Amino acid sequence: MTDTTQRNRPESSDRESSPLVKRGGGAPATRGRTTIADGVVEKIAGMATRDVVGVHAMGSGLSRTFGAVRDRVPGGGGGKSVTRGVKAEVGESQTALDLEIVVDYGVSIADVARDVRENVVAAVERMTGLEVVEVNIAVSDVKLPDEVDDEQPEPRLQ
Repeated sequence: MTDTTQRNRPESSDRESSPLVKRGGGAPATRGRTTIADGVVEKIAGMATRDVVGVHAMGSGLSRTFGAVRDRVPGGGGGKSVTRGVKAEVGESQTALDLEIVVDYGVSIADVARDVRENVVAAVERMTGLEVVEVNIAVSDVKLPDEVDDEQPEPRLQ
């Protein structure tokens, strides 16, 4: 976790009520430990971000270009990378996320950012039990109606 994340909210000291520690009855602390990888949180956040109306794509133009090329190569990854444009830092009971998005022209960026935050926080907290302490969003581009979509594969036959 970064220093800024730790300053924003301290780690929860109420370990008895944590959904990652206590499941059902019995002695919760003696039944084992659950760890969640950064990549798991990144996938959840990526899917939740893409579900928001007004989000056209994720990642910078360069990462989207490389991803589109990689996706066209046989065995190169099979489809869009759900974690493109997502970075997560996961601690024992908290997580912080950085997202890079491209929005559709004409939408309110403030509204899209708010909706993305709400959707990501709800999905990550529901699925992992981790407290989301921050979701930083960088809008790297706006997709204009007449622009060619980098993520659309070219037709194989002409």
